[in-house]
Amino acid sequence: MLKQIEGSHGVAEAVALCRPEVICCYPITPQTHIVEDLGALVKSGKLENCEYINVESEFGALSVGIGSSAAGARTYTATASQGMLFMAEAVYNASGLGLPIVMTVGNRAIGAPINIWNDQTDSMSVRDAGWIQLFVEDNQQAVDIHIQAFKIAERLSLPVMVCMDGFILTHAYEGIDVPDQEQVDKFLPPFEPRQSLDPNDPISLGAMVGPEAYTEVRYLAHHKQTQALGLIPEINEEFKQIFGRDSGGLISTYNIEDADTVIVTLGSVIGTIQEVVDEQRSQGAKIGALTIRSFRPFPFEAIRSALEGAKRVVVFEKCLAVGLGGIVATNVRLALDGVAVTVYTVIGGLGGRPITRKSLHHLFENAVKDELEEVTFLDLKTDVVERELERERQLIRSGSIAENILRDVGVVDAAKTA
Repeated sequence: MLKQIEGSHGVAEAVALCRPEVICCYPITPQTHIVEDLGALVKSGKLENCEYINVESEFGALSVGIGSSAAGARTYTATASQGMLFMAEAVYNASGLGLPIVMTVGNRAIGAPINIWNDQTDSMSVRDAGWIQLFVEDNQQAVDIHIQAFKIAERLSLPVMVCMDGFILTHAYEGIDVPDQEQVDKFLPPFEPRQSLDPNDPISLGAMVGPEAYTEVRYLAHHKQTQALGLIPEINEEFKQIFGRDSGGLISTYNIEDADTVIVTLGSVIGTIQEVVDEQRSQGAKIGALTIRSFRPFPFEAIRSALEGAKRVVVFEKCLAVGLGGIVATNVRLALDGVAVTVYTVIGGLGGRPITRKSLHHLFENAVKDELEEVTFLDLKTDVVERELERERQLIRSGSIAENILRDVGVVDAAKTA
């Protein structure tokens, strides 16, 4: 049924259609509307046979999820930003134990400095924790991928993060085709856990593993991720047969067949990038775009095959590895090892800074002329940066960088006069 609803509401409905048995949650912006809606569905009786558990923290949320999944219940939770950091220990435990939990990440910047707006640093901070990470481009995909995520998780007995841009998607109203229960039941069978705790058949789950076995356990975690490279497209095909939409898979390409320049990204920014690509192609530029839908496992072969005909690749990412540069770009470079293609890194949209078509036009025009630096920060206020660096050269007690920058750009003075 086509509905004009907020992205978070759509995700809540999609999760409910998957018949979760335990929802354990702690509110944090920007995912709060999802778990609020699920709570309302449980309270009203519309979501039956489900235990909704309020906890004291994000660590508690995923810890409860680990317990419920280990007991054989289909389990869901959600988090964002500092909440992800708070549950970090449990994030590793869930994957290490092979528990098929599905978790929404409403992507948001990580402090300090405190910032509630969107970038993808939170999910990237645990990119190698053993979870499958799927990034969505719009709210229709957010609905569809959550339904696929349960099936992927349960087939592999691995947890799955569905990453959606905070506010840009979680709070945006769009037309969403929400499936009906009959369709979802046809696609997603009842949960049959690979392992479960049973008092009548006691086992040890999460036992101490020494040097004689640890490498093999970690290898098998890696092996499951490589299995997912085949399973994710397979489940997307199954989804297409029932729902008629191609929402998943490993990557998605846009006008790359004859492209000399390809923009690689993940998440919702692809919509704006595609508009700029269309405008530049209308002026004769051979440019296209590629979206990474599965970041973990990373689809090396699919990306290499798609990009090996390009002259240059611009990786646009909403995250930063401090001291290195691009996180996504580093992975793309590995995929293109040995291929004669120039790879540029562009960092943009950090902390929710707007990504405008004007800025992208300028960026892509420079890329086509090979006038980008190896790492470029989109719309960086270099004058503000230089003044702060000069303060630090002149003064030992130069003060808080964040406070200084806010004063420099006029935010502090504006707040005082408001």
